[in-house]
Amino acid sequence: MHVTSLDHINIRTTDLERLRAFYTEVLDLEVGERPPFGSRGLWLYADGKPIVHASVSDKHASGDTLPLDHVAFAATGLKTLTARLTKAGIDFEVFDVPGRNMRQLFVKDPDGIKVELNFTEAPDLSD
Repeated sequence: MHVTSLDHINIRTTDLERLRAFYTEVLDLEVGERPPFGSRGLWLYADGKPIVHASVSDKHASGDTLPLDHVAFAATGLKTLTARLTKAGIDFEVFDVPGRNMRQLFVKDPDGIKVELNFTEAPDLSD
């Protein structure tokens, strides 16, 4: 057995609509099929894969894994994303990774989870 990639993250939120708007309107994920669990929630998809699972909670559960430092995704379209974040008034930081052809953008989602987006395509590495 070996891990090959990130399967999904699960976020508990008090405001499902706010979370949906961030991940769909800012990060271009799509709402997709979710099994009929007994709780309210949604699954957000990238390239046909449900990578963000969200459920409604009025508070974080005791014994949970917080603090979560960040969640990382591979991405393309750095300039488009920075323009979208700037227009929405959402703070972010962009860094060049030393010794690698990679740029990282860090942003927090509406529930305070740090999201890292890694860009390695040539158009995203030029100024």
